[in-house]
Amino acid sequence: MRSYSESYRQAGVDIEAGYEGVKRMRKHVERTFTPGVLSGIGGFGGLFAPDTAGMRQPVLVSGTDGVGTKQRIAQLMGKHDTVGIDCVAMCVNDIICCGAKPLFFLDYLAIGRNDPARVEELVSGVAEGCCQAGCALIGGETAEHPGTMAPEDYDLAGFSVGIVEKDAILDSAAMRAGDVILALPSSGLHSNGYSLVRKVFDVERADLGQYVPELGTTLGEALLTPTVIYVKPVLAAIAAAEVHGVSHITGGGFYENIPRSIPEGLCARIEKGDVRTPAIFPLLQRTGEIPERDMFNTYNMGVGMTLMVSPETADAALRALRAGGCDAYVLGEIVPGEEKIALI
Repeated sequence: MRSYSESYRQAGVDIEAGYEGVKRMRKHVERTFTPGVLSGIGGFGGLFAPDTAGMRQPVLVSGTDGVGTKQRIAQLMGKHDTVGIDCVAMCVNDIICCGAKPLFFLDYLAIGRNDPARVEELVSGVAEGCCQAGCALIGGETAEHPGTMAPEDYDLAGFSVGIVEKDAILDSAAMRAGDVILALPSSGLHSNGYSLVRKVFDVERADLGQYVPELGTTLGEALLTPTVIYVKPVLAAIAAAEVHGVSHITGGGFYENIPRSIPEGLCARIEKGDVRTPAIFPLLQRTGEIPERDMFNTYNMGVGMTLMVSPETADAALRALRAGGCDAYVLGEIVPGEEKIALI
């Protein structure tokens, strides 16, 4: 007997639409499966058997995050296939900061009205992000929230688990003055500071489809550019070089995130003129009359991650990053100091 409730449908929850959404997303989810996956779609829990062969003390590392108000840009543009990449990126880019390899991912989608085509589009982005990160999408939840969310609204969040050998965890204890700071370029704003972005560009009334010459694309497409997933090049750099610290530049920008990987008594010295900044940042700063200090304390300014490496292995790290498609460059150095970061 098929599962169906007319009473629940009249209250705003369409069970059959939920089943259709699961049916549509299946092909996207299955393309993320890696050898450790033990369960398919539809179970009460996602099963994964990690390969710990050769590991002495495997440690699990977890991370969770959401896309934030960047989702509003996707809703206004009617384009929902990239924010799932952002969702994955915000989780896996965090857990690689300690040297962990992402194993699997789960998503949670709260939605005002369950539109199976839109759900499929959203999950296709999550699946693409998982493929880029080399992790499996082993579960998730779609929750219809009529009466508490507008029909076209949704909120996408996720959770990832990775693994690392205990004695290989990056903890900055080996960091020294003279270490080189490498910059991994961002694709733009990534997924942070969008409350300010939406205010500055007045996105509810703006023509997001208007071509902006200095951006080389429309404003909407620039704002919706997905976050770079750094997993594969960063893990390659860790394997090839002596990496002493990794920072994921998210909300809080340079001033909040870089110091998180710097031990007491050391300082990241960076010249602002050496930061390669995409055009969206000066446009945002100019349009909103935002002080430079606030820009560097809110946005990644073109640097999605930083790696602190020994000077002897900096070239090896750069080669590994570039071989992985990341056009990394030298951004600064670690020096003695109490402030942890000096932007000059």
